[in-house]
Amino acid sequence: MKTRITLIIAALFMAANFGFAQQDEECMLNLSMMNDYVKSKKFDEAYEPWMKVRNKCPKFNAAIYQYGEKILVHKIKKSSGAEKVAFIEDYMILLEKGREHYESRYSLGEVLEKQGIMMYDNKKELGKSDMDLYNIFDRGYKEDLENFKSTKGLYVYFTKTVDIFKAGNFELQKVFDKYDDVNEQLENLNGKYAKSLNELIKKEEGGVILAKKQARYKKYYQDKLVANEKIAGSLDTYIGDLANCENLIPLFKKDFPTYNNDATWLKRAVSRMYNKECTDDPLYIELVKAYDKTAPSADTKYFVSTILRKQGKNKEADGYIKQSYELQTNPFKKARLAKKIANDFKKRGSYGSARTYYREALKLNPSDGTPHLQIAAMYAKSANNCGNSNFNKRAVFWYAAQEALKAGKVDPNLKGAANQAANSYRANAPSKAEIFTEGNGGTTITIGCWIGGSVKVPSL
Repeated sequence: MKTRITLIIAALFMAANFGFAQQDEECMLNLSMMNDYVKSKKFDEAYEPWMKVRNKCPKFNAAIYQYGEKILVHKIKKSSGAEKVAFIEDYMILLEKGREHYESRYSLGEVLEKQGIMMYDNKKELGKSDMDLYNIFDRGYKEDLENFKSTKGLYVYFTKTVDIFKAGNFELQKVFDKYDDVNEQLENLNGKYAKSLNELIKKEEGGVILAKKQARYKKYYQDKLVANEKIAGSLDTYIGDLANCENLIPLFKKDFPTYNNDATWLKRAVSRMYNKECTDDPLYIELVKAYDKTAPSADTKYFVSTILRKQGKNKEADGYIKQSYELQTNPFKKARLAKKIANDFKKRGSYGSARTYYREALKLNPSDGTPHLQIAAMYAKSANNCGNSNFNKRAVFWYAAQEALKAGKVDPNLKGAANQAANSYRANAPSKAEIFTEGNGGTTITIGCWIGGSVKVPSL
């Protein structure tokens, strides 16, 4: 028995670099029992040995806290009333003790966001107010932003800001500030996830088969990017009409004299007015000029280009676009900028220029397959203008389908959308009967106009 216990503890130590503060046989026995029960998902059975080792040897092993979280979460889900509240309160204490004894494993930001989410999920039982929830997440944001990574936590943090404003306890500016804070954190996190994901994708493209741990990380990064993008969209929905031009313009007019040299305030004001399409107001031009004067950057050059575009000065605007792109050095942000520039060109019908920037985005962030879908859509819209016969024009839809499918190959989360788009394009391509009539099955058609390239006609 002693040998078995020693082996289990050793295995825990080797697998997770756990440490011991004291060698206690009873604690080793209870830790072993807890370990077996938790791994078998028998959380109720694990509770008693866990409590014993936790109370007698709180510094014995980090598994006391990591497995303890799972045990208490199970207890909370299965209980109600006063018993449930007691388990929740114990969960809060457990996290604090985990940080006390294993600080390297329990960062302040992680502890606060876990406590905040537990409070949010059980707000009614705990009698917590929106301000209580806001305060715990606000502390995590202010004191340990680096480790405030929870997608749900960031969402709750912002939505509680809106709710408190609606209750009359926050100024509208506070809502806009927090919206920007949360979006910037999501963007920073996405930049890190994308960088790590692209490194793994590069290995795969080089013929390396990912180890199980690397494959798990790859999925984790992909899932986090999708979750964060969804939350970013949810923030826009939640802020709703609060962020319309009718509210933004008078607010920014009032504050502009105070913040006309504040680069952060100017950046946020310009971005908000641009994203909410308030660019026709003269204030937008004033804000952009002040921003570019105060802190010239890739962002300011881009926004100057939007003003010039509005004035019909497209050549000059394109020059600023080029400056903007060249000034940006962060690969993830540069990829997002490339997509933004490409979207602008696409809206104007400049498909060739749009594709150039979409392809730049793909080079910088190959794990993002959305540019492939955008390029495919442009191919499909150009079909009627690219070909010297009805058959050849519709053959462009095969080419569009090929491009759409690439999105699903680089990003599994886009596989459904990619397949749907490809099927839609194929439905507009020549039928088998038309291929038979034309007699060109298996031949290659050269596509003209801005698209270029070629596509092979399916063989019958």
